[in-house]
Amino acid sequence: MEEKILNYIEKNGRIDVHDLAALVGEDEAAVLNCLEDMENNHVICGYHALVNWDRVNVEKVKALIEVRVTPQRGMGFDKVAEHIYHYPEVNALYLISGGFDFMVIIEGKTLREVAEFVSSKLSPMESVLSTKTNFILKKYKDYGTIMQESHKDERALILP
Repeated sequence: MEEKILNYIEKNGRIDVHDLAALVGEDEAAVLNCLEDMENNHVICGYHALVNWDRVNVEKVKALIEVRVTPQRGMGFDKVAEHIYHYPEVNALYLISGGFDFMVIIEGKTLREVAEFVSSKLSPMESVLSTKTNFILKKYKDYGTIMQESHKDERALILP
């Protein structure tokens, strides 16, 4: 039952418990208990709205920052990650494979604000070896949701 519930609420966190119970084939009380257990056990960590900020008159800059670090002795990457994720500018932090160790996702009001975060807070950290900042210019799809209307081909079809 947990997996079914998670699949539905991951797509629509606002689904009514009555509807969710019908979809998973359980009674509402069982679904409510299951949701509460998953929240208490941090399986469900929050409910968020996916906002298309390009359609709102609010300037936001989002950046993906690749970070190479030297892990701390006896602590691995966890201690470095803990230091990074406590900054309020950090929306997400992932340990990744490849040429970098972490992917840090941050948000700011301007490119300068993001760059200042990287240069004044992230780069000077003792364990940080290098950073690479990638700015998101436009979102086409986020969390499985297409963020813009598809364009229809309005050209006339000419048959031979």
